[in-house]
Amino acid sequence: MESSGGSGENMALLSALREDCERIRQQVGQRVIGQRAVVDRMLVALFARGHCLFIGVPGLAKTLLVTSVAQSLGLDSNRIQFTPDLMPADILGTEVLEEDRSTGHRGIRFLAGPVFTNLLLADEINRTPPRTQSALLQAMQEGKVSIGGRTMPIQPPFQVFATQNPIEQEGTYPLPEAQLDRFMLSVDVGYPQESEEIEIVRQTTRQDQGPLQPVVSRERLLAYQGLVRQILDNDNALQAAVQLARESRPESTRREWVKRYIQWGAGPRASQNLVLAAKALAAMDGRPNMDVADVWEVAPEILQHRVVLTFAAEAEGKRGAVLARQLVAELRAEWEQKKSRAAR
Repeated sequence: MESSGGSGENMALLSALREDCERIRQQVGQRVIGQRAVVDRMLVALFARGHCLFIGVPGLAKTLLVTSVAQSLGLDSNRIQFTPDLMPADILGTEVLEEDRSTGHRGIRFLAGPVFTNLLLADEINRTPPRTQSALLQAMQEGKVSIGGRTMPIQPPFQVFATQNPIEQEGTYPLPEAQLDRFMLSVDVGYPQESEEIEIVRQTTRQDQGPLQPVVSRERLLAYQGLVRQILDNDNALQAAVQLARESRPESTRREWVKRYIQWGAGPRASQNLVLAAKALAAMDGRPNMDVADVWEVAPEILQHRVVLTFAAEAEGKRGAVLARQLVAELRAEWEQKKSRAAR
């Protein structure tokens, strides 16, 4: 670890993090059947202090997953159901004029909105117009909110876990690119396997289950998030992260298919998130240093929502997720070839 004086303490904390990850998986598994990869990506975002966007059709337990993790962590959490008539004040809060009847004195009081919490579930975030969606921008980036000329901090940890329906469905509004870039990960939630679906039906048609038990306190989560930042860097991993972002940009790559299908590529925030997510993955595995393999593993979910497609891509039915996986696969193969040649 980077802090040599506290290496023993950090290694013990790493071991505890790995054990607590398994406890969280077990708690969530009582409510959410399957979806192990989705749960793990959510934990990556959680420990890396990032925001996460879950995309899938209704009925795939996206909301249940987020609420189950919140209960397992013992954090303050709020849920906002995004609807077409939702206003920014419904998220951030508002100032009201109050009068003391005994003295006649009038004053302004701020009524905090649901954004003032630790874990915010933004349910069906693309059901509301962009004006309301953008109300979360400052909170997601800076952890604070500006209202009425005042700036108010949000007590850490503060993270947004949002769910989104496929944009092709009626009544949805595309998230602005600036807001999409604030999400560390974009995770596709698919249908369960047949055996998992049978178990889902079996469990959900019995009597109601009780609440989940918290396994990680707020203080311990903050310690884990600080620990992730101390995971040792790896020059190859850093180079791979930067190269992935740069190769997604038409002006920085020689790949003809990127120039044809991608109008705008990932920015520097993608490189930062690639490294932080890779560090979180290493920490969850109990390792004190990251590896380039960690970057390859998390890269598709970090890149897929950051590429803006060209008209040609849309006309040919290309998807950002598919193009991101193709780019990661090509770069990974090139790295493996270089590694093999260097070993000869």
